[in-house]
Amino acid sequence: MQPVDSNDHRIASSTGGFHLDVVAGLTAAAVVLPKAMAYATVAGLPVIVGLYTAFVPMIVYALLGTSRVLSVSSTTTLAILVGTQLGLVVPDGDPGKLVLATATLTALTGALLIVAFALRFGFIANFISSPVLTGFKAGIGLVILLDQIPKLLGIHITKEGFFRDILSVVSHLPDTSLLTAAIAGAALVALFAMERRWPHSPAPLAIVGLGIGLSWLVGLNALGVATVGPIPQSLPSITLPSPGLVTELLPGALGIALMSFTETIAAGRAFAAPDEPAIRPNRELLATGAANLAGAFFGAMPAGGGTSQTAVVRAVGGHSQKASLVTAGAAAATMLVLAPLIGLLPQAVLAAIVIVYSVGLIRPAEFVSVRRVRRMEFRWALAAFLGVLFFGTLQGIIVAIVLSLIGLASQSVKPKVYVIGRKRGVDFLRPVSPEHPDDETFEGLLILRPEGRLFFANAQQVADQVQALVAKHQPRIVALDMSRVFDIEYSALQMLVEGERRLTGQGVTVWLAGLNPDVLSYVRASGFADHLGRERLFSNIRAALQYYSAGGKPDQVLNSRGESK
Repeated sequence: MQPVDSNDHRIASSTGGFHLDVVAGLTAAAVVLPKAMAYATVAGLPVIVGLYTAFVPMIVYALLGTSRVLSVSSTTTLAILVGTQLGLVVPDGDPGKLVLATATLTALTGALLIVAFALRFGFIANFISSPVLTGFKAGIGLVILLDQIPKLLGIHITKEGFFRDILSVVSHLPDTSLLTAAIAGAALVALFAMERRWPHSPAPLAIVGLGIGLSWLVGLNALGVATVGPIPQSLPSITLPSPGLVTELLPGALGIALMSFTETIAAGRAFAAPDEPAIRPNRELLATGAANLAGAFFGAMPAGGGTSQTAVVRAVGGHSQKASLVTAGAAAATMLVLAPLIGLLPQAVLAAIVIVYSVGLIRPAEFVSVRRVRRMEFRWALAAFLGVLFFGTLQGIIVAIVLSLIGLASQSVKPKVYVIGRKRGVDFLRPVSPEHPDDETFEGLLILRPEGRLFFANAQQVADQVQALVAKHQPRIVALDMSRVFDIEYSALQMLVEGERRLTGQGVTVWLAGLNPDVLSYVRASGFADHLGRERLFSNIRAALQYYSAGGKPDQVLNSRGESK
């Protein structure tokens, strides 16, 4: 018998395992499908689009993805981004144009992810820092909550931006439909109570069932309560993207693709068991891209890995992608059998579902935690949060990326240069600090340790720090411990050469120690190694310290070719 590939998560190992996957798939369907329909309304699309998104994309990911339990369909974040982009391209909300625009946007999202796979861009999963993502999602959460309030109250507003929409909602409060508000309030209370009492339960399905039942019994539509309305009782038909919309939709598709992949990787890693194969980011690009590209031809909106539905699969014992195939089968059955009943569902109930499962995007505790540890990152999180509210959701992604890049740059251009001492009585070298006042330093010798990559943007910073420390300590010899410098760019190397020449002019001798093979090869190629000579190049800082203390020539001095002598 041929052994089963450890990466093949699509084969269950026993009949018992298959049974657990079936139960997990059906349980997940009870959570996923109502939420998928609700998220479609967030994007300004018919609820049937949510079912389409929980059908083809879920099947394709199940066949290609590396996560054993990840459930791929629509998410709150993707829904609001899609709605924003579609609103720009189809401002009049024409149904026919929306179908074409949605297919094109989803196809572009998938194509971009597949191109990223071809370029091996799996690292972009970490392109937005965690604090910035916290702020971005909190902003998204507030935008979604405000977007759903008119549906809860049975009022209609013209969207003009977050803060103007707040004023518009307030001005329309006298027009509130009390019956709609009562239904929404009851749904909210019931959902919050059920989620608190039974986390990851099929609460959305129960609330949807009750909403449909109430609508059928009393005729809510005739009483002025908005309902979903008629939806087609069939599987999705083929829809071709429109090449003419590519230029308009491409900027939004870039942001949606990035967020889809970021959420997919985050959810996949969060629910990966220790004994399961690691999530492979590049393969996830292919799987998520193919899922979106295939879904585009069958009416789906952009999809990604969802945390809440994946949590359900894991909680009830699912351990392979058979669970997702069962969920997709349930979506197909719903389209074929239950479509007429879904048309009776009050919009207020869907809005309540959206709100309950979007509140989790707003995490004040995360802001507090970030502020406690790093105030600068807290400012980034706050800026990303405000960026979404002031500039919009798609522009908020740009703000988030720019802030992450600024954060990376600010850390890279300000590397630390530490004065190194030795723990008294022990051969242990460490940075001098007030926490270790008894550490000994060395008369006439100043050991400095720069850290990180040295390049054109930070070379002057490092040179200034070294010069200031030399002026403060007045040594005869400066030993640069380069063991923490993993790379040195040409401009920084030139700065090192100039710095050595300047210090020599001040009567200070410069030694280099602990250069890694790459850095050493650059120093050798530049001729700087020949200039220093083997008496000033050391394999590590202890060798330099030994040489200084003994006044001799230890075994670990390097020659100009970087070889031990």
